[in-house]
Amino acid sequence: MNQPKVKYSLSNWDLVTVNPNYKTWNWKDLFCYWGVNIQSVMAFSLIASLYIVYDLNTLVVFFGTILGSFLVYLFSNFIGKPSQKFGLPFAVLLRSSLGFKGAKYFGLLRGLVGIFMFGIQTYFLSKAFGYLIRILIFSIDSSLLNNDIFLVFLLGIDIIDWISFTVVIIFQTLIFSVGINLNKRLINYSAITVYVGMIIFFLGILLSDVKLTSKAFSELLDYKNLFDKENIFALLSVAGSIFAYFSIIIISFGDFSRYVKNEDELKKGNFSLIANLIIFSFFSVFIVIGSDVFLNLRFLDLSSILTSPTDIIGKFDNTSITVIAIFFIIIASASTNLIANFIPSQYSLINFMPSTLNLKSASYVISIIGFFVGIFWLTILSQIGILSFVDTLISFFSPIFGVMIADYYLIKSESISNKDIYSTDADSIYYFSKGWHIKGCYSILIGFIFSASTIWNPNLMFLQSFAWIIGAFISFLTYYLLAKK
Repeated sequence: MNQPKVKYSLSNWDLVTVNPNYKTWNWKDLFCYWGVNIQSVMAFSLIASLYIVYDLNTLVVFFGTILGSFLVYLFSNFIGKPSQKFGLPFAVLLRSSLGFKGAKYFGLLRGLVGIFMFGIQTYFLSKAFGYLIRILIFSIDSSLLNNDIFLVFLLGIDIIDWISFTVVIIFQTLIFSVGINLNKRLINYSAITVYVGMIIFFLGILLSDVKLTSKAFSELLDYKNLFDKENIFALLSVAGSIFAYFSIIIISFGDFSRYVKNEDELKKGNFSLIANLIIFSFFSVFIVIGSDVFLNLRFLDLSSILTSPTDIIGKFDNTSITVIAIFFIIIASASTNLIANFIPSQYSLINFMPSTLNLKSASYVISIIGFFVGIFWLTILSQIGILSFVDTLISFFSPIFGVMIADYYLIKSESISNKDIYSTDADSIYYFSKGWHIKGCYSILIGFIFSASTIWNPNLMFLQSFAWIIGAFISFLTYYLLAKK
């Protein structure tokens, strides 16, 4: 009797295991990868606020930052290792613990969050680009901006912002959809370019008045009462805030680690995250303090300190400085959009429809949906509390992580069948219950309840910075106890 033919309908050229010859990423590439993740307006504001606004001991913030980044390092190693070893993206690797149908739908959550954040990030990116257009028009003829054509609003967006948004989303789509080789170069160039820009801005501020800016920076450094009991919770809170910032990208880190040469390069590259945070923190804090001194705000009233780079730039009455700074912000924002939102969404969508989508067609889906998210963000979406809904979806990420780690390291003993992971045949070891691994799904839902409670329950909101770790631990333990039987 003939054996039934194995079905490989889950296979897709963009999802198959990476050929070892194409694993070209080393620790330097990962240094740039983590650099791009940090080089955002949000990270700049977060770090500056931790050091300046919240009146925390400087060393508490520093060691809290180190602790938070070290946790990211450990978690990234855990989730990145199987993808590096077997060359599989996150959504495909998920099939081993949830089944091919479980991975299809739970993996889609990462894509939906990525598409939504891509649309929002593109909206704010287009605002920066639109500012450059206005500067150009103003330099030609300052009266032109008073023309009716530039004052016409549609859906709360004027003609310049419409143009800039359309240009930005089309440009991102064309560039990001080419493939990993070009994306790798974009990531590397972006990370180095932004750091060069920060150094230039740093030197410009420092040299404007070396004595005064250095004095203001040194006054910030506080080494007193480091070991006070109240500093323990503050340190953990800082660590939690840093970890929370990276939490959204940890789950899909395998989309990038699959291209790393070997495990040693992976660990060295991930460790560079800590170096990136130290470098970025120094320049961010100094730029904030130096700008405050430069603008004659005298660093007296912490409530008036500007921690957002866009707000700081807006205070400089110098078109050249403004244009250059906005240029660097655009580069940083676009590259962050690429690795945090676009690429993870591509793989999640392809995994959802492997026989239909590829990198290019998935890119078009992301951009079309992202276009409407960005267009309706200001007038509708930002008004209806949709971010709470997105945060709820993100609450699934840590339980998914916990299940994947428990499954790979404790249940499967670091083994993956590359043949079965692309098969829908009932004989596949990942078929489970008609494509669903009930124990894995159940464990995720249990972890989700604990993780999401920090959003839904006002009494638990103080734990929100630790929600990711809590959800991961609960699902990890639950899955291990269920699956080991």
